[in-house]
Formats: sequence, structure tokens, C-alpha cells
Amino acid sequence: MTEPATALSGELVTPELLRIPGGSFVMGDDTGRVDERPAHQVRLAPFRLARCPVTNREYACYLAAAEATPPRFWEDPRFNAALQPVVGVSWFEAIAYCDWLSRALGSRCRLPTEAEHEWAALGGRERAVYPWGDEVPPLIGPWALGDGGQDRPVPVSSAQPNGYGLCHMQDNVHEWCSDWYDAGYYGVSPDKNPRGPALGSRRSSRGGAWRHQYKFSRIASRSSLDPAFQYNDYGFRVAADA
Repeated sequence: MTEPATALSGELVTPELLRIPGGSFVMGDDTGRVDERPAHQVRLAPFRLARCPVTNREYACYLAAAEATPPRFWEDPRFNAALQPVVGVSWFEAIAYCDWLSRALGSRCRLPTEAEHEWAALGGRERAVYPWGDEVPPLIGPWALGDGGQDRPVPVSSAQPNGYGLCHMQDNVHEWCSDWYDAGYYGVSPDKNPRGPALGSRRSSRGGAWRHQYKFSRIASRSSLDPAFQYNDYGFRVAADA
């Protein structure tokens, strides 16, 4: 039986941060949805990004140390196995975890920007539709169709890493990003280290999720949500400056 995160000891477990090189790439997709246009050149400085989305095991350490309120679905057996990504966290709760982790590690941790997430998902490829290439994967296992299939996130250890060693960049759970969301932002985005518009009503997110019929998404695909919402297909991944 899989051990629930609520039963774990107080051992400190933190995300594994991998170094992502800086570089230039074409962000967006002129053949995609309107909010992915125009495709435009972006330059990014090096940064670090967690190998996987934050797990229940890692989030349990934060809850114990900070005496924080557990997120929605924390006691639900479909969502509280130790190695599943934590879900039901609002954008604000994800920020609170990053602030706590910054203090625990002695270096600033944060959510990735949309540009950082898209660049990292490419895994060193110049262009690709998905982290694994341009081919649609077999609709089995972690990517199974939703009808009558998987009803929860898979443990993070089940994923095949991309060229940077990152797992689940476009599947399993949507991942909060730091940016405010604006469908027209690409038309005015700076070409160096873009961080999103100054204001907004929704926060950006990236990646596919278990709850959809297809549990993976294209690298350029964008999504967003009210930052206070707590959905069972929303988690997050930690970033840090290089």
C-alpha cells in the first residue's frame, strides 16, 4: 500500500534543483492558439529548475515546519500518496512554499516564468512540439485517455526525463508560473528574460494534467487560473536563480 504523505516523519526533503543553461529560442507558436502568437525570439539567463513538480512528501515537510494549513485534497487517498505531486494548492500557497524553501536552503526559490518553463521543456532542442519530440505518445500509461482510465496524478518517478533531466514538464498536473496572464502579452513582451505583464486577474500555468482527456500538452500551450483557486489537477514546480 502506498504510504500517504500525512503519515510521514519530519525528515527534511526538498526538490532536486537542476541547472538549466541560458540561451535563445523562439517562444510561442504561430500555428497554435491565439494566445501563443506571435512566435518571438526570447533570451534567458541560466537558472535552476526542480526535476519534478513538488511532491506530497516534500510539501509535508513545509506543513510541519511552517505549521501551515494543509491544501485542499490533502486527506483524499486519491491525491495524498507521498510521491504524487501535491495538488489543490493555490498560487499563493505555492508562493508561500517557495518562500519557506528559500529560508530552509539559504537561497531564493520561486516559481518559474512562462518563458523559463517553455525553454526548459524543450530540453535543449531548438524546436519541438513535446519534450520528447514531435510525435504524439501512445495513449497508455501516464498519458492514457481520461474516459474510464486514470483518475489521479501518477507518482513523479514514472516519467521519462527530457534532455535537461526534467520530468513531467507537459503532463500529470498543471504547474503554476510566476507571471500574470495576458492573452496578448506576446505582442509586447521584451526579448530578454520576460516576466509577464505587471498586472492581471489570472496567473499563468503550463503543462498538461491527468484530469483532461489527453493528459499531456504541447510545449507552447498556455493556460491560466484565478490565483486563489485550488484544483486537484494543479500543482507547481520550484525554480531558483543560477
